[in-house]
Amino acid sequence: MYAVQARFGLGDPAWLDPTLAGSVFLLSLLLAFLFHKVIFRLLLRIAIWTPSDFDVRLVAAVRMPMTLGIVLLGGYLALSLPLLDLSDTPQQVVNTIARVLAVILGVFAISSMVSTVFSWYITRSMGDAEPTTAERLMPLFRRICVALVYGLGGLVVLDQLNINISPLIAGLGLGGLAVALAIQPTLANLFAGTYVMTEGVIHTDDYIEMENGVAGYVVDVGWRSTRVRTWSNNLVVIPNSRFAETIITNYQEPSPEVNVYLVCGVSYDTDLAVVERVSYEVMRRVLETEQQAVKEYGCYFGYENFGESNVDFWLFLQAKDRLGTFIVRSTLMRELHQRFGEEGIVINYPVRTLQFPEGWSPQSGLEGASRPGSPRPAGRSHVVRRPRREQDTDEQIDLPSGDAGGGGEGPDGPG
Repeated sequence: MYAVQARFGLGDPAWLDPTLAGSVFLLSLLLAFLFHKVIFRLLLRIAIWTPSDFDVRLVAAVRMPMTLGIVLLGGYLALSLPLLDLSDTPQQVVNTIARVLAVILGVFAISSMVSTVFSWYITRSMGDAEPTTAERLMPLFRRICVALVYGLGGLVVLDQLNINISPLIAGLGLGGLAVALAIQPTLANLFAGTYVMTEGVIHTDDYIEMENGVAGYVVDVGWRSTRVRTWSNNLVVIPNSRFAETIITNYQEPSPEVNVYLVCGVSYDTDLAVVERVSYEVMRRVLETEQQAVKEYGCYFGYENFGESNVDFWLFLQAKDRLGTFIVRSTLMRELHQRFGEEGIVINYPVRTLQFPEGWSPQSGLEGASRPGSPRPAGRSHVVRRPRREQDTDEQIDLPSGDAGGGGEGPDGPG
């Protein structure tokens, strides 16, 4: 430096060293400006030629870190080159500051690239049939990865500053264990929420029914809880840890259509061929008039068993969704009951019949009960069941309250 000054006869002017340092720094600023405005646009044009936009996003992510890197390199050269005749101690300070700034820029560049990768994947998955995982799971992973990058970068910066990070790492390990134990329920809900999202069997607007009887439409599946709107228009918040362990029926899967299965029965005196014909006529009418019924699925009929009071049979239709099952079932029951009434088809229902010993009457039972110690009539009463028909007349027997001798069970009303 001094030899150059003596050769050109510059002597030792005080302005030469700052001028050269400033020139190097201004040159770095110029290069950074050219890269940011010119070279970067050329790189973008080259990246656009590729079929995917992934490389375009990566180039855009490193634009600012590389620009700042050029400025940092120029500032380091302006200070570290023997232009200012720095001694060892100032040079070490400059080197330390440069390394710390370089690590910070590297962390910034890596975090930008990681965030860009996750954003590209989320955008690419938006057109899929199941975007729930990409919309909810990937942002969390992106934040975790970015936090890890910044955390590791902070440890490297401390190491560059000659700070011993071994006790810090040990303390973070113990502190992390204590925090994990303290927030164990929250972590359980978090991992359970991850499981629910990645499983892909529960989605927003699905109608579900849980094992404990809670049923309704899924409003949102969050990281800590799942919210369900019930038929009473109330919001039920279920922790994900319990939601992942219970048995759930999803009425939207594997398809929104839900089968309607109706069981009925007719008297043994009824012509079963007429019952089958009327049932098919009613089901076809429901398919034609009810908008919630799936006409393409058709209708089905079959006898099930010989019941205690009726010959049981079933009717089978399909509704468009869970809400439509209630409408289709109500319409089917109303139409079927009306047609059975028109055709004279009887639907029995069980009643109780009391049989008393021969010669016993309610009056004699009342007199025997009024005399203490009087013997009860011989024999015993028993109860049998017979089918109740609609044309049967009601016969009511009034019995006294209390223990009427030999009376057996009191009569129950119909129903």
